Amino acid sequence: MTAATTSPLARRQPGGRDEALAVSSHGLTKRFGRQFAVNGIDLAVPRGEVYGFLGPNGSGKTTTIRMLLGLIRPTAGGHQLLGEAMPEGAGAVLPRVGSLVEGPAFHPYLSGGANLVRLDAADRTVDPRTARQRISSALERVGLLAAAGKRYRAYSLGMRQRLALAATLLTPRDLLILDEPTNGLDPQGTREVRSLMTALAADGTTVMLSTHLLSEVEQVCGHVGVMHLGRLVAQGPLAELRAAAQPRAEVDTEQSQQARQVLAELGVTDIVVRPGGCSGLLGATAPEKVVAALVHAGVAVRGFTVVAPDLEDLFVSLTGEGFDVDG
Repeated sequence: MTAATTSPLARRQPGGRDEALAVSSHGLTKRFGRQFAVNGIDLAVPRGEVYGFLGPNGSGKTTTIRMLLGLIRPTAGGHQLLGEAMPEGAGAVLPRVGSLVEGPAFHPYLSGGANLVRLDAADRTVDPRTARQRISSALERVGLLAAAGKRYRAYSLGMRQRLALAATLLTPRDLLILDEPTNGLDPQGTREVRSLMTALAADGTTVMLSTHLLSEVEQVCGHVGVMHLGRLVAQGPLAELRAAAQPRAEVDTEQSQQARQVLAELGVTDIVVRPGGCSGLLGATAPEKVVAALVHAGVAVRGFTVVAPDLEDLFVSLTGEGFDVDG
């Protein structure tokens, strides 16, 4: 697969109201001068799912999120949040949307709890009589209740990220749009945030998770969209993404060049020769046909393995770039 793939993974849904989608866009584009930061993307984020919005740094993920939330205007195209056209429906829909974009920003001289009190007081859609209960509940969900009285400037990076997540949870949300929410968290905090996203989705909240960590995607996401150089190069259920990937045949033999020739004649592609063997993408070629052809050609085969690509291999094939698999 390449960035220009026309496989089912790259299918895109056109604009128009679709109640089954929490986020949808058609031709969404942002250009800065002659530079396209985002180029004609058609998002389709199903309701009640954790949607992994993936891509290397600089691929256009954050710019897309800023357009979705109305923080910047698109150059072309349009989008909907929770079935409402934006920006026309912003007043009605944004109170139902929680977001974390490009890191948290709070008053450094106030405590974590006091910061949330100020944020909550500015929200005219909530009942101030329930503020204390809601703030305590949000802090507890992100593991900051014990540190609520500590000044924000004394918070670690991970604690600041947790407080930002708490701010998105002060009221029930139908949609959460999170840009790198586990940034700065230790392994335990990262696991807790992943569990939180899974629990929110189970309760019906849609989570759009922008990340470059494949481990997050594998553990919590059911659907994915992959960005590369401002374009959406693949989109769909993660299981479908895996199913469409081509397995790789690994041949162990001292006759590497002869084996390479046999594989090429069978239509195997992307052949790599190495000391002690070679490998290639099988495509539609049956593994047993490869083994039979190697033996018939007199190649002494010491081992033959069909390897399914892992998630990192899949995304490298789509973008040509590596992803961070840590976290």
